[in-house]
Amino acid sequence: MKLNCKLIATTITFIILTTNMYAQDYSFKDYDWDNKKAPITIPENYKNEKEVVLFRNIKIELDVKGKEVKQYYLIHEKTYINSNDAIERNNKIYIPFKMDESAIVTKLRVIQKDGKRITLDKKDIKEEVDEEKQLKYNYFAITGLDIGSVIEKIFILAEIPDLDGKTFRMQSNVPIAQNEFQLIFPKHLKFKTKSYNGLPEPILEKAADTLKNVIKVADQNIVALEDDEKYSNRDVNLKLFRYKLDENYYSGAKNINSFSKFTSNFYDRINPILDKKQLKAVEDFCSQIPKTDNLQEQIWNIENKIKKSITYNIYAESNETITDIIKTKQANKVDLLKIYMAILKQYKIETKVVLASDRFNIPFDKDFESYENLDEALLYFPGIKKYLIPTEIEYRIPLFPDKLGNNNGLFISEKIFGGVGMGISEIGFIELPGAEVTNDVMDITADFTEDIENPKITTIVSFGGYSALNFQPIKDYVPADQFQKILKSIADNYTLDAEYTSLKTENDGVEFIGKKPYIMKISFDGKELIQNAGGNYLFSVGKLIGSQMELYQENKRVLPIEIDHPHSYVRNIIIKLPKGTKTKNLEKFVMDFKTQINNKTVAGFISNYSEKDNTITIINNEFYNSVDYPLNKFEEYKNVINAAADFNKIVIILSKN
Repeated sequence: MKLNCKLIATTITFIILTTNMYAQDYSFKDYDWDNKKAPITIPENYKNEKEVVLFRNIKIELDVKGKEVKQYYLIHEKTYINSNDAIERNNKIYIPFKMDESAIVTKLRVIQKDGKRITLDKKDIKEEVDEEKQLKYNYFAITGLDIGSVIEKIFILAEIPDLDGKTFRMQSNVPIAQNEFQLIFPKHLKFKTKSYNGLPEPILEKAADTLKNVIKVADQNIVALEDDEKYSNRDVNLKLFRYKLDENYYSGAKNINSFSKFTSNFYDRINPILDKKQLKAVEDFCSQIPKTDNLQEQIWNIENKIKKSITYNIYAESNETITDIIKTKQANKVDLLKIYMAILKQYKIETKVVLASDRFNIPFDKDFESYENLDEALLYFPGIKKYLIPTEIEYRIPLFPDKLGNNNGLFISEKIFGGVGMGISEIGFIELPGAEVTNDVMDITADFTEDIENPKITTIVSFGGYSALNFQPIKDYVPADQFQKILKSIADNYTLDAEYTSLKTENDGVEFIGKKPYIMKISFDGKELIQNAGGNYLFSVGKLIGSQMELYQENKRVLPIEIDHPHSYVRNIIIKLPKGTKTKNLEKFVMDFKTQINNKTVAGFISNYSEKDNTITIINNEFYNSVDYPLNKFEEYKNVINAAADFNKIVIILSKN
């Protein structure tokens, strides 16, 4: 969901667009498919593919009638279906708009292998509801689809123009034989464009209507890029095409959708001048916030108070004043930023608003100023170099959604000129909390001194940062009986489903997020870890660290590695044995796997052991200090990931004298 404040920029764009313009029309209103009965020819190089987009044509045309600006969108696509999997994937074709609002043409047909056409109509359009998102979707329920068929669809819709930045994916998870995109617009406008990841550069042409120009980008034989590689960022590695309105030759407007113009409007929106009544409301609100000399703790207290007092509602109408926000206890995204900025100013805490985007969706290109990169807002505090997310109730500083980090963002600061505050902006990099923040520590003791066939296991796990965030909010949001079931499911990973003899947790609840680690203490009998083998005892010690992820790559790796956030693990295992017990296979605990970039170790799994006075001590450290790893480091990275899974399989032999 885009920031509401973007409506300001959109309105300004429309005013610029509609100055001295004249009525026009769109060129593809009579667009139709070929009604010849001959079977569709499948190119030889695609006949063995499971699914292929044979042809995709997208047209977007800008139409102006007086002061009304519309955009018309056409997609015409033919998809070859050549497997049962493809039939299953395509038995529903979703219509990408609301039927009662913007649909002009919705046509779909199935062309069977023998050339027979099966045309679907309105009776074949069904509706489904996403209860979680409270959204309705329309789709064609496909009939007559078999191997060798082609699905052909034509959709045309009218929509509000999105001229401040738009990205189209020109590659998908299936091959595309021919792909063409056209942007058709009045010739007195100029658009800025950019192609990514090997997509050909666009060509500027005159349209059939000589009062318009066309930006055309075309590509063919585009290989599939499947979304099946773990620890990758597939979407931003696709072939992408991006455009935005840049100039209007009639009005003389240049650099229309720039970050500097956006910043000025946005700053004014979230920093309104407060009258005495509003200032008093802010002061009263602040009086309820605990005070401390520790800057990070003070910010945490402010965030906690706001999130517990004011409900974020993405659909809420804007409030007139700060007083109204506090009174109604509801705020949309812009209003929420207003209240944060007003309170932080009251505390004289230097703050920058950072506008960001999901790095797993749309790349933030510092050289292409697109408003689609300004969807989400963070607050940055230079005094502690930490970020806060205003809209997510379960987060607390220094944690914020990791999808917004390891990416560029637009940093907006306040500068005072002649006693008047103004917003200035620059592009900066949003650092994620380091591996020292999301650091999980396990202290495990396996005590065999009383019974070599049934050791007493004690495990204490301290979860930090993003790991703790997975657990700490639970207690505040679920009933007590359900909370106990969730705790048991977490503990099962460390007890191998054995019944624990005790289970205790510390630092449950939102009040500890970002402040203290989440701690789980478990005790259980370890007889399931022991196997008697003719007088020797096989001890599956590696299983004590819980199940571990294994990384396999059947096909050649295509994408570089990108993980969610830096993180690390420390595991300390102590094995207490009866006197005279002999051991074998301890050398398996010696492991050393590293990933190095520019002669610096950025990831590793390092393990060793020591033995003294009937006690074995194993220590291993696993860490991922970097988020990005180049493709040529994949094998090194895979070895680090799989080392923990290999450790998980270690079995040692114990024997009595």
